[in-house]
Amino acid sequence: MNFLHHERAALETFMPGLDAALADQPLERLESAPSPAIQAFRAAGGPGLLVPAEHGGSGATPLQAVRVQRAVGARCPSLAVATTMHHFSVAGLVRAADGSGPEGALLAAIARDNLLLASGFAEGRAGQNILKPHITAQRRGDVVVLNGSKMPCSLSRSMDLLTASVTMTDQDGVERLAVALIPAQSPGIEVRPFWRTPILAGAESDEVVLTDVEVDPGMVVLTEVTADAVPDALNVAGFLWFELLLTAGYLGVASALVERVLARPGSGADDPSPYLVDVEAAMLAVEAVARAMADEEWTDALLVAALTARYSAQDAIARTTRTCLAALGGMAFISSSEGSYLASAATGLTFHPPARGRMAGPLRDFLDGRPLRIG
Repeated sequence: MNFLHHERAALETFMPGLDAALADQPLERLESAPSPAIQAFRAAGGPGLLVPAEHGGSGATPLQAVRVQRAVGARCPSLAVATTMHHFSVAGLVRAADGSGPEGALLAAIARDNLLLASGFAEGRAGQNILKPHITAQRRGDVVVLNGSKMPCSLSRSMDLLTASVTMTDQDGVERLAVALIPAQSPGIEVRPFWRTPILAGAESDEVVLTDVEVDPGMVVLTEVTADAVPDALNVAGFLWFELLLTAGYLGVASALVERVLARPGSGADDPSPYLVDVEAAMLAVEAVARAMADEEWTDALLVAALTARYSAQDAIARTTRTCLAALGGMAFISSSEGSYLASAATGLTFHPPARGRMAGPLRDFLDGRPLRIG
């Protein structure tokens, strides 16, 4: 079947054997915690996907990366969600690297040792701005001390490093957003149970608590973001990667349901367009932004394009999953939980930041010529 052909070819190129390893496992096993998918991802060299070739990684382009994520989502939804957090954290390190800091050595270690990065960036609390972290950083002598928590935090039980957004006061007394890089075995880090639904349980999205965790000041990078929530260049880059990789992964989850409809007995005479058109069009929008990332400046206008693709995909997923479940029929619903599970998992895109409702005002302001804020 040619459906998902390009995506699975990209996955095989960058992570040889992963698709076959995932296909050999029952979906229920892959989606449980602990999931064998995470170790399979490590074994296939997945952590180095976005690490540049000069640091020993795969150096995938944005277009190649979104295709890989769709293929992963079509096999294991939890792995697609969890690895999105890893990849966009790696992409942030790549963006921050200037050749003089520790980022280059860290990127090389990620690719060489298949290290996993968990993402402790602010989200998960209704009504709060996602650029307002739940972790604080304070200078104490020669170290920076971190306190707070992140919930949910994907890869919480498999992470080697935690990348986290924190609030920190600069030398002028202005509270700014900063990014901290923390070894997972640091004293004061605790992982607590948080995720209570079986949907996407394999992503290991539990709570990570930091209590007086000490890090070297060189591992904390101040950004230009203050209380106005206008993202700087580093945050624009992070959101671009986050929205595209996440959307591609969830489109992969919906595509797994499409694939089951196309492969069901007696489906050869069906018109496939009711199942294909929405998800394929949504993926084309994601790919268009990914291609633009290779050729254009990463501005807030490009981020708006990524958000447009993401919100369009949410609608496409809702229509497609409903149509596919109806096509599979009642007996399929009764005899297997896979269809309903995939439909439920695919709706998860709706819950990631920034929610469409919170971006209504900022998008209106952007259209009227004001800087884009992240709600």
